[in-house]
Amino acid sequence: MRWFLLIIGAAVFIDIHSSATAAQRLPASAYLSTTYYLKSCPSFETIIHQKVNAWVKKDYTLAPAIIRLHFHDCAVRGCDASILLNRPNSERTAEASKTLRGFGLIDDIKAEVEKKCPKTVSCADILTAAARDATVLAGGPFWEVPFGRKDGKISVAREANTVPQGYENVTSLLNFFDKMGLTFVDLVVLSGSHTIGRSTCAAVKERLYNFRGTGKADPSMNAAYVSSLKKQCGLESNYVNFDVSTPRSFDAAYYTNLGKKMGLLSTDQLLYSDVRTAGVVGLMGSQAEFFKDQFLVSMVKLGNVNVLTGKNQGEVRLNCNRLNA
Repeated sequence: MRWFLLIIGAAVFIDIHSSATAAQRLPASAYLSTTYYLKSCPSFETIIHQKVNAWVKKDYTLAPAIIRLHFHDCAVRGCDASILLNRPNSERTAEASKTLRGFGLIDDIKAEVEKKCPKTVSCADILTAAARDATVLAGGPFWEVPFGRKDGKISVAREANTVPQGYENVTSLLNFFDKMGLTFVDLVVLSGSHTIGRSTCAAVKERLYNFRGTGKADPSMNAAYVSSLKKQCGLESNYVNFDVSTPRSFDAAYYTNLGKKMGLLSTDQLLYSDVRTAGVVGLMGSQAEFFKDQFLVSMVKLGNVNVLTGKNQGEVRLNCNRLNA
């Protein structure tokens, strides 16, 4: 009987130990939940929807701007709202961040949320949900956002400058996404957010006038498209649409434009010509609804990148611009 009890005891110990080890191996995103604020701040998502809707109605370009802001946040140290910290040498001050917009909208949401649910909702969760609502308002898909992210305390400008700027090769892009735990499919699909939005002419100046020091335009660009862009880009500060055909519609035209050599950035056009990504570009371009379905999948993955969920990780900022005192 004693040996039987010893065996049972050992089995229980092994089972408990195995469960504890498995728990330790769970990714931080496993602790996020769509019901995280169900009791502590039930009106949280309603506030975000109302605010995003009001701001985007006044300026439709804020929809792609918020999606971009979310990407830049998650691309550096994960989705921890570190891009929102407004202090010297922070990510927000980096060269790669100088054209980011939407900070005022996030501040407006945070102020209202703090009135209803003080010290409860993180800026990281607000930005993630705002990116979802911005996508929907632009005509994109809806998805349930899991919550529970904490706000990071570290924000370094030089790290923000590692975010792709539109001139990298596909290998560099794939490596960058791989470090975030994202795949070549996610790269192509998330690039599809360029179906809406704009870029400054400064970002395409070299492609138009002096590609790789040749004194000529990038030969991979449609000649008529080059001519059109030159007319729009009298000043480097001018804006041009990523999608030349349907810039306000969340559709698959971005991908079909690549087939016509009308990708605005080098990183856009290279997705079409590189064998590692061309197949996905073709698939998305030919099946608009599939693109939308895959977009929500990739956005959920993006929103879960290196999140802070532990008790001793991060904080819930009272003001998204600065750390708590």
